[in-house]
Amino acid sequence: MAAAPAAAGSGAGRGRRAAATVAAWGGWGGRPRPGNILLQLRQGQLTGRGLVRAVQFTETFLAERDKQSKWSGIPQLLLKLYATSHLHSDFIECQNILKEISPLLSMEAMAFVTEERKLTQETTYPNTYIFDLFGGVDLLVEILMRPTISIRGQKLKISDEMSKDCLSILYNTCVCTEGVTKRLAEKNDFVIFLFTLMTSKKTFLQTATLIEDILGVKKEMIRLDEVPNLSSLVSNFDQQQLANFCRILAVTISEMDTGNDDKHTLLAKNAQQKKSLSLGPSAAEINQAALLSIPGFVERLCKLATRKVSESTGTASFLQELEEWYTWLDNALVLDALMRVANEESEHNQGASEENGLPHTSTRTQLPQSMKIMHEIMYKLEVLYVLCVLLMGRQRNQVHRMIAEFKLIPGLNNLFDKLIWRKHSASALVLHGHNQNCDCSPDITLKIQFLRLLQSFSDHHENKYLLLNNQELNELSAISLKANIPEVDAVLNTDRSLVCDGKRGLLTRLLQVMKKEPAESSFRFWQARAVESFLRGTTSYADQMFLLKRGLLEHILYCIVDSECKSRDVLQSYFDLLGELMKFNVDAFKRFNKYINTDAKFQVFLKQINSSLVDSNMLVRCVTLSLDRFENQVDMKVAEVLSECRLLAYISQVPTQMSFLFRLINIIHVQTLTQENVSCLNTSLVILMLARRKERLPLYLRLLQRMEHSKKYPGFLLNNFHNLLRFWQQHYLHKDKDSTCLENSSCISFSYWKETVSILLNPDRQSSSALVSYIEEPYMDIDRDFTEE
Repeated sequence: MAAAPAAAGSGAGRGRRAAATVAAWGGWGGRPRPGNILLQLRQGQLTGRGLVRAVQFTETFLAERDKQSKWSGIPQLLLKLYATSHLHSDFIECQNILKEISPLLSMEAMAFVTEERKLTQETTYPNTYIFDLFGGVDLLVEILMRPTISIRGQKLKISDEMSKDCLSILYNTCVCTEGVTKRLAEKNDFVIFLFTLMTSKKTFLQTATLIEDILGVKKEMIRLDEVPNLSSLVSNFDQQQLANFCRILAVTISEMDTGNDDKHTLLAKNAQQKKSLSLGPSAAEINQAALLSIPGFVERLCKLATRKVSESTGTASFLQELEEWYTWLDNALVLDALMRVANEESEHNQGASEENGLPHTSTRTQLPQSMKIMHEIMYKLEVLYVLCVLLMGRQRNQVHRMIAEFKLIPGLNNLFDKLIWRKHSASALVLHGHNQNCDCSPDITLKIQFLRLLQSFSDHHENKYLLLNNQELNELSAISLKANIPEVDAVLNTDRSLVCDGKRGLLTRLLQVMKKEPAESSFRFWQARAVESFLRGTTSYADQMFLLKRGLLEHILYCIVDSECKSRDVLQSYFDLLGELMKFNVDAFKRFNKYINTDAKFQVFLKQINSSLVDSNMLVRCVTLSLDRFENQVDMKVAEVLSECRLLAYISQVPTQMSFLFRLINIIHVQTLTQENVSCLNTSLVILMLARRKERLPLYLRLLQRMEHSKKYPGFLLNNFHNLLRFWQQHYLHKDKDSTCLENSSCISFSYWKETVSILLNPDRQSSSALVSYIEEPYMDIDRDFTEE
């Protein structure tokens, strides 16, 4: 760290400044042209040479120039700040100058965040811009980092109050002046140092918010293991600080998004994975591991996520925090919004009190309940996000075990009605410029984050049964006993002391609100995904019947057929859920046929399926697999369903299967394969694997060839399919790929998947099961390189 500039009054300092100034002005007669000053300062800021700081000017010159340009005296104040912030200073005068500068910038920050940015006639340039241009940002960074400098073995110290002023000014400058946040993000030693300022409660809030803004624009993710004494720092946070710290963690533990849709293709992801294997764990993975190594970290997050509003920080502490925010940011919106809520509740309570003849309590002494609730919602949002990311990380099993042990699920179940899925009140606080139904409002965001957490928690994990209570687990056992099938091991092994308590478990509560959700609700997608994740994995008859008994199938069909849902995302989630609910389940197909009881309804259902196979192909796969199993069973109940069910009869027709197969192959290409549409490739393979079992694979390939010719494009489909299967081998046969998902979803061994793909890719044109046998020589195009750089 370079030493601070010499005091303005010293002769040596004046001499150095004069030399630097003459060099910067290109030898002009000791005085720059006023119109060029800001331009030269900006140039110096970009290049690091020439005019860069207020200390390169004389006080007289700055005062004279300020009269013309209306700089609010900021350059002169910075000149004084340089003079009073040297290493041996006691910083008392320095702090006084900061107190003068701060209000000049905070008024602009207030106008900026309230969208009332208006340049007054008196000034040409904003104060924050002038402050930065004359070197104010760099100077404050140096002042803040003085404690990293040792003089004769002793570390320098600055007061918390002074640090707070520096942070406030820096934040306001970042808010109003473009490029400042990015420049601070490039100072990695400064960013790491900022974490140490969070040890003090007085500077925590300002530091955390500045770090969050900086990390939001930082090109490379910071590594938490580089933060000095991270474990001690986090362990010493109180619950309020830990909740706010989660805002920072959200940026440090999530993999950075490239922001380019093309980079979400499987080709690109595979290439990135190969690159990552050679580079080792990513910064996000390192940061997740660093957090999980902190004793009690996950336990404290679970307590934060599940505490009730009455257990949260007291009124006085919350009001103090609001006051800090208001004083620091001068953001009238914060106070205005909260006071609006307070007044509305006060009027309501006063009216009720007068009606009952009871005295009412002034809002000056009692914090409105809606404020307490919103405060808690904002905290839980961040905490649930961090837990969700950790659940999807490399240490998933470790996190799962801890989350179960610390009773996150039963805790969330107890909060479901009163906080998570509470009814909107007329006075519910929303973000500025938004409404209660906006996806950005805290209430909405909390619900979505909660549903994402349930989805991550249930997905392919035996702990999913913690979403039930003891009575519901007994119901699963009874279903298995009645059907004369073994109980699922995961149900038998579930620790009953960790499940939900109360009359209903979390899954049942979710089903109840799902069925009441309005047709246009944005929650439908996330609700369906969360319930589907409970069914995912090895198909469980008991799990399916548990949900069927609660009317889930009828609700899904109502949404697809009767409400004629238009949202592609919601339709896809409902089709996926319907597929998992019906797969191999005769009772489900009976219920389907009972609901879809007319040709008109069935045609509407088929129209929805055929409108987008990317969305509906998982249902097509599940029905195809179920048909194959039912046809091989000797059972009166199954035979009855096979003879009566419209859907099974429709899928059983070869022309129907060929139509699906042709379209599934035609709508995807190697270069456009994503995690979302790769299921189309696997569904097409399921159809062909079942045909192979019946020794009908050559027939299906021959029919595909005829369909090609009928479209006047011979070879275009089979060449594409050949390339897709080559990619399939590269993608699924990689050693880090988990093949159990394909096995579980189809009940077909992965070895049979591999064998079928190898048979189809056989280069021998004499083989009746090889694709090349059905592509005529002039149209052969199977060796195309589809790798992505």
